[in-house]
Amino acid sequence: MKKKINRYLILTVFLTLVATLIMAVAIFHHMYREQIVEDMKTYAQLISGMVTSGEELERQYTDPQPDLRVTVISTDGTVTYDSKAGSDQMSNHSDRPEIKKAEKSGEGYAVRHSDTLHRDMYYYAVQLENGDILRISKEEDSIWSVFRNTMYGIAGVALLMLLICLLFSRYITTSLVRPIEKLAQDIDSIDGLETYEELVPFITTIQKQHEDIIKGAKMRQEFTANVSHELKTPLTSISGYAELIETGIAGENEVQRFAREIHRNAKRLLTLINDIIRLSELDGGHTETPYTDVDLYDLAQTCVEMLQLNAENHGIHIACHGVRSIVHGNKDMIEELVFNLCDNAIRYNRVGGRVDVTVGMRGDQVMLSVKDTGIGIPPDSQERIFERFYRVDKSRSKLTGGTGLGLAIVKHIVAQHDARIELHSEVGKGTEMVVWFPV
Repeated sequence: MKKKINRYLILTVFLTLVATLIMAVAIFHHMYREQIVEDMKTYAQLISGMVTSGEELERQYTDPQPDLRVTVISTDGTVTYDSKAGSDQMSNHSDRPEIKKAEKSGEGYAVRHSDTLHRDMYYYAVQLENGDILRISKEEDSIWSVFRNTMYGIAGVALLMLLICLLFSRYITTSLVRPIEKLAQDIDSIDGLETYEELVPFITTIQKQHEDIIKGAKMRQEFTANVSHELKTPLTSISGYAELIETGIAGENEVQRFAREIHRNAKRLLTLINDIIRLSELDGGHTETPYTDVDLYDLAQTCVEMLQLNAENHGIHIACHGVRSIVHGNKDMIEELVFNLCDNAIRYNRVGGRVDVTVGMRGDQVMLSVKDTGIGIPPDSQERIFERFYRVDKSRSKLTGGTGLGLAIVKHIVAQHDARIELHSEVGKGTEMVVWFPV
């Protein structure tokens, strides 16, 4: 990343310098050219003010400026005087563009190749009083010689600027990348990290993702440890009872009891495995969840009927109240949610207790309430009951066959349906779980 940023910065600086240099040379050339023409014009006007004919100029003219060439052309185009070449060796100049312009308007200017000197020349011509044309010319090479002399200075300045920009680009690149490098070295200690305002959202996102990964890894580790522990208990019981039967230590009267315990633990183990699989599916988000309109009251009534026998076995009365209420969601998930809440209400209740399931509309929401007259939940445990494998009364949960995952599954289903769940509980008086579904 450093190299790439550095490379782009250097390339940008180099192209900028080249473009600036080309533009500066073009502007300088244009200005210098205009200045030369202006100097030639001034010089020509000065001479034309002193002489009136070519003969007079030939007698009086000395060559104070060797880089200028002075030529006089008569009205018929014959060269009568030239400061750089013999006039008898020169051809007729009546067809020269600067001569034509001077004859027509009194002055003329042109840049062209000289057949006499075999060089590119600047020409300025002015008409004298007697009709002859006075022409001043200068070699174009003299202009480029000035450029050659200044190019060394320009190139030196350009190299110096390039060197400064190289150092500056290295500094900028290091400054830009430094927060990211520090983030990579120690992502947990970036609270006091000084960085650019534009990088703050990026660093915040990275830190949040890192915290989520750490939290997720910790949760998975705890989950694995809890799963191992929960699976170990029934497996140990099954193995122990099976060993007693296998070795013949158990008598005939005990075999039936041991077999019943093996069956009970196997059933608990199967329930636990099913809950773990279900929770993993909900965690992964890979399950297909077709949403339809579901009559929550009808679904709750069905769950109550399914659990009626279980409630009677525990000496508990369960009933469903309410009116037809439609929610948009996954029927299987909502059924699982109602079943888990009702099953918990039965499991943690008292003999002779009640479970009341109520469904109805409250404003723009559908309410599902599962209320029991059970043991209740202490205030310090109410925030943790949705954690996996957390049990308020561990001995009671294991006795009744609870896995400790029911409310964790409920929490996932509630979140997936954009619903919310409320808990109202008092120790010794009972618990009410209220789920609010959006219409």
